[in-house]
Amino acid sequence: MTTLERATAVARLPAGPMEYRLEPRGKAAVIVFHGGHMRAGLTLGEEVFSAAGYTVLVPSRPGYGRTPLQTGTSPGGFADATSELCRHLGIDQVAAVVGISAGGRTAVTMAARHPELAQRLILESALGFLPWPGRRLRLGAPLAFSALVEKATWAAVRALLRRSPAAGLRTMLGGLSTEPIDKVLAALSDEDRATLIALFSTMRSGRGFLNDLHSTPDMTSQVTQPTLIIASRKDGAVPFVHAQSLAAGIPHAEQILSDSDSHFIWFVHDYPLIANQIRVFLSADPSQRG
Repeated sequence: MTTLERATAVARLPAGPMEYRLEPRGKAAVIVFHGGHMRAGLTLGEEVFSAAGYTVLVPSRPGYGRTPLQTGTSPGGFADATSELCRHLGIDQVAAVVGISAGGRTAVTMAARHPELAQRLILESALGFLPWPGRRLRLGAPLAFSALVEKATWAAVRALLRRSPAAGLRTMLGGLSTEPIDKVLAALSDEDRATLIALFSTMRSGRGFLNDLHSTPDMTSQVTQPTLIIASRKDGAVPFVHAQSLAAGIPHAEQILSDSDSHFIWFVHDYPLIANQIRVFLSADPSQRG
């Protein structure tokens, strides 16, 4: 089976312990805040940065992996803790802060609170500051992801994916698209399916996902950096209106529409074009944009 797990470390910071993964390459770096059920050891959507020679820093957000919920807790607190991590690692500036899915709020908040550190902001299928989630998830999440049952929930997911990968993938992708599931699956290559099965098989929620359900102050108007927002209208996990709201609220934002049938914009025919737009965005002088 494809593996997405990579080695991580834990930094002891004034804010508390923080798990992170640092992959050194060039002098320029990006920080990636992954979304729900993800931790620093898992990879998703990072290839465009690593292939371009960027050093990639991925922290586990509060409650995920080996970062306790008390380290930062809120997007604002964790943005400040991540700034501490950068100082600890000798990173004075990053080319971009990247927020994926539920990591979007932390990325926006970090760009707003630490403009001296972050030159740009990139948001991919990102959660904004509108009310979220819907009633169904808000009621169901405490039942499926509480401290008492979270481990059993993911054990059941892994068992299903081992026993019947096709059925497991159908189940996991069902809520991540507004399109019929057969259409979503038909658009995936065998390699994409293997990657997604591996990803779902290694996810955990810890205490992080329930923490992600809390509302947080909207920081969009305080972002001064050039911002790239990438989203699909067919995203079933984060409604497209979040991308529209982020684009309307951030002063220097441009928006790219993905043709993805689901939340996963990296597994679609137009992603190579999007990746090229990301590279162009990163190479442009941030002081000359917007």
